[in-house]
Amino acid sequence: MTGAGVLVESLVQAGARMAFGVPGESYLAVLDALHDVRDRLPFITCRHEASAANMAEAYGKLTGDPGLALVTRGPGATHASIGLHTAFQDSTPMLLFIGQVARSMIDREAFQEIDYRKFLSELTKWTGEVGTPDRIAEYLGHAWSTATAGRQGPVALALPEDVLSASTGRQRSRAHKPVQAHPAKEDVVAVAKAISAAKQPLLLIGGGPWSADQSKALQAFAERHHLPVATSFRCQSLIDNRSPAYAGHMGIGANPALVNRMKAADLLLVIGPRLGEMTTHGYHRLDVPVPHQRLVHVHAGAEELGRVYQADHAINAAPGLFAKALSEEGVSGDWADWCGGAASEESGWRSPVANPGAVQLGALYHSLRAALPDEAIVTNGAGNYAAFLHRFFEYRGFKTQLAPTSGAMGYGVPAGIAASLAAPDRPVAAVAGDGCFLMSGNELATAVRYNAKTVFLVLNNGMYGTIRMHQERSYPQRVSGTDLTNPDFVAYAKAFGMEAWRVDSSDQFEPALGRALATDGPALIEIIVDREAISPTATLSGLGA
Repeated sequence: MTGAGVLVESLVQAGARMAFGVPGESYLAVLDALHDVRDRLPFITCRHEASAANMAEAYGKLTGDPGLALVTRGPGATHASIGLHTAFQDSTPMLLFIGQVARSMIDREAFQEIDYRKFLSELTKWTGEVGTPDRIAEYLGHAWSTATAGRQGPVALALPEDVLSASTGRQRSRAHKPVQAHPAKEDVVAVAKAISAAKQPLLLIGGGPWSADQSKALQAFAERHHLPVATSFRCQSLIDNRSPAYAGHMGIGANPALVNRMKAADLLLVIGPRLGEMTTHGYHRLDVPVPHQRLVHVHAGAEELGRVYQADHAINAAPGLFAKALSEEGVSGDWADWCGGAASEESGWRSPVANPGAVQLGALYHSLRAALPDEAIVTNGAGNYAAFLHRFFEYRGFKTQLAPTSGAMGYGVPAGIAASLAAPDRPVAAVAGDGCFLMSGNELATAVRYNAKTVFLVLNNGMYGTIRMHQERSYPQRVSGTDLTNPDFVAYAKAFGMEAWRVDSSDQFEPALGRALATDGPALIEIIVDREAISPTATLSGLGA
């Protein structure tokens, strides 16, 4: 066999089912080996390495298995690094395979040569370079295990092209089961006792890994005991938002009432989140390093416990495993009023509010919710349009939200395509602002090629809205660099062979969405948004007033 043949065979044995990438001459041997297993491990040809990496990250986030991306050396790897950064901050299992210069050329600054072990050291859990074809299966096993163990994340492997084309013997490999820390019985019992002793407990969930069963077990536990549950930034679909225990999301634009409840809580049980900048609003929602609340912090990575916040009880365990174990413990207490108040505040916060312009965004997202089944997947990148989405859309199914906690623009389009290909029986809506969309809009070609039945919603206000918002707050009436000149997005989509519609007012959205969802393939809806509708709680002109 060739080294590339061993790599591909090992991937199939490990459980890989889909790969994304942009072809390059540095890994032609891998492309050749993939030809033989294209029915078991299809290679999705993308139009840009950043999108390929984002698709792999979204695949890993959705399925729980490592997402795979293949890129060429130099520019290919640097383009793909954005996906590694997102996977790292989102704790998503992902493997990036990079074609590398031949071994005889290493350390000569050969064409497109980079030492990836140095370059990617802060973007991956581990980066390796295979020096001999005889160890490919070993390296892949190391990579797969590292990506899925503990706090999950991305791993990169550099593959010299002569290693891939060299002959070697068949190498044994096997499927990998993630290694995760299980909670100790005494820790679970201690937490159950802490809940029973609390007067105003609050659960905050996020991170990973989680399974659907573990999520449902926690939700049932919270509902049974009337315990309010909030989610960390962009982890809203870990609990059905219709649940009487759901208290809202603790991210950007969080409900002020929920923030006050977190501050008033006498027990904060954090299962999964790192308690990073977005969830803590710049580390101000909780006192650093010792919160005034009693803090129980459960995290899959031991290195995260005590990193910023010193918990009363720190537990190194996979959050889903801990949640399942806790759900089987008994607690005693009466928090019905406390929990009911939190749920009522969240329900009111999610009710549509008026914004300037003919398109009412709160009502639009309620219409989107009504048109989609519970299991539909919604993706987005970064921008002020996402603040409306996160506030007004109701997530009902497990892992129905795919969004970057890293705040990366350009994510929603490739994530939507990956979701459609990974789960072809589930409707997918990819939401993007005009700035966010054109960072990866060329991937409409990929959606058409593979008939990814994604509905792309492009909210067009002609500017980089988030930056403009901050600009108006800090430097009022001094617009610099934030205005955009856009194409006709409907014509753009049709040029790829897609169906597309333009929405100028709210009453046009539901008919356009109905036609888009009925389309046998990808479709796009351009939605014209008034510039004044800069956020659910502010207007553009009012920011600098």
